[in-house]
Amino acid sequence: MEVAYQTSVGKQRTENQDYVGVFSNQAGLSFAIIADGIGGNRGGDVASEMAVSHLGYRFEKTTFSDVTSANQWLSQVISVENQSIIDKSHQFADLDGMGTTLVAAILFEKEFIIANIGDSRAYLLRDHKLRQLTEDHSLVNELVKRGEISKADAKHHPHKNIIVKSLGISDDATFDSNKYPLAIGDQLLLCTDGLTNMVSDDEIINVLTAHTDVQAKCQRLVTLANEAGGLDNITVLLGFVNEDGEVAG
Repeated sequence: MEVAYQTSVGKQRTENQDYVGVFSNQAGLSFAIIADGIGGNRGGDVASEMAVSHLGYRFEKTTFSDVTSANQWLSQVISVENQSIIDKSHQFADLDGMGTTLVAAILFEKEFIIANIGDSRAYLLRDHKLRQLTEDHSLVNELVKRGEISKADAKHHPHKNIIVKSLGISDDATFDSNKYPLAIGDQLLLCTDGLTNMVSDDEIINVLTAHTDVQAKCQRLVTLANEAGGLDNITVLLGFVNEDGEVAG
């Protein structure tokens, strides 16, 4: 798998509170992670950097190579990191109320795990069809699930940026985790809402199916989001399953 990522402050924000990284463990597995900080001037950038750097560091020390162990590890370290962010926010007044979304993938040879909390997303492109793998933990998604608004209404709802779960806000940081098969030609996209609020699924498909490398595709997605207004920080991470199936940064 070839992996690349790109982040941008966008056109309207003065600082980038997104954080992204790719890490390898002792067994050769790869861990891709994106976090989108919450809290405005109250430390969203601190929370997102903590989540990515701490989880990445811990992953590099692991030796597991199976899905069951990976899921157990995720459950443990995400709980620990949630408490770390809470503790840090209590230590400094200017960090009070900080938190972060999280979307992450652990990549095996023929399958992968996706974990998420908040509204940062994971998508899979296979056979020119784009599938959203994560469910947003957001107010508008709850309204859609209850039938109170339509998916079309959700795209322009005034409260679409309100999330109902994140790391660092409460003691209960339950996250979603699911396993999926990998096939040659698959493209796995992780991203913050700075992309998905600005760029349509059709535009994403057009970029991912273009005959360019993964870094160029990441750059193009960020460019499209900025051209559409760049209302938020934008971060994308793209993995392409090539013929040998190995991860290459």
